[in-house]
Amino acid sequence: MKLISWNVNGLRAAMTKGFMDAFDALDADMFCLQETKLQPEQIEMVLPNHEQYWNSAVKKGYSGTAIFTKEKPISVVNGIGIEEHDQEGRVITAEYEKFYLVTCYTPNSQRELARLEYRMEWEVAFREYLLALDAKKPVILCGDLNVAHQEIDLKNPKANRKNAGFSDEEREKMTELLAAGFTDTFRYLYPDAVDAYSWWSYMGKARERNVGWRIDYFLVSNSIADKIQEAKIHADIFGSDHCPVELVIDL
Repeated sequence: MKLISWNVNGLRAAMTKGFMDAFDALDADMFCLQETKLQPEQIEMVLPNHEQYWNSAVKKGYSGTAIFTKEKPISVVNGIGIEEHDQEGRVITAEYEKFYLVTCYTPNSQRELARLEYRMEWEVAFREYLLALDAKKPVILCGDLNVAHQEIDLKNPKANRKNAGFSDEEREKMTELLAAGFTDTFRYLYPDAVDAYSWWSYMGKARERNVGWRIDYFLVSNSIADKIQEAKIHADIFGSDHCPVELVIDL
């Protein structure tokens, strides 16, 4: 089973930058999007082999997630069941026979860490949500989790130590999530891989110079970590400031 996750930074914009070519070439069983920045009625996605599920922010043109899947889920739930956290279209959970698929666009802590307090509240609530799912059946979590976990996961760790996405607080929450029973699939297979990034700033030719961050992930419940077959970062695919990430798993 092949899964793809991609923060498209605006799906309508991505559609003009080759999104469908990448979608067809990647040919995933399940294709998850973050930062769609639209309401479903604002776009016509013709995907004859896929079911489509959308979760849009109340605020138009902001955040949003989607799942396109060849296999129809047993059920689909938007959000995590907490109104405070469910206004921005950040989470979709699709239940299948053997697992839950969760796509997530984690809130950004913003400049000067202006939203760090909210981010910490989100992290606790989201971890509890995932653990409740994991108590029933294994979880595959994907998305833009807006944190580079270790120094190996970004080009300039020392310069970014107190910046959004690499603050001590955010990194510690990722450590706590993994310790609670989840595996970072890319690091499971490639613990020492360097210069492996999924996001690059639009400034200063960062992508051209590969000055990036790895903030897009597939995490899986530890109980299915031994089923991981491949994890890839498709840095050669453009169309967004993020690139797609991939998981191949045998369930």
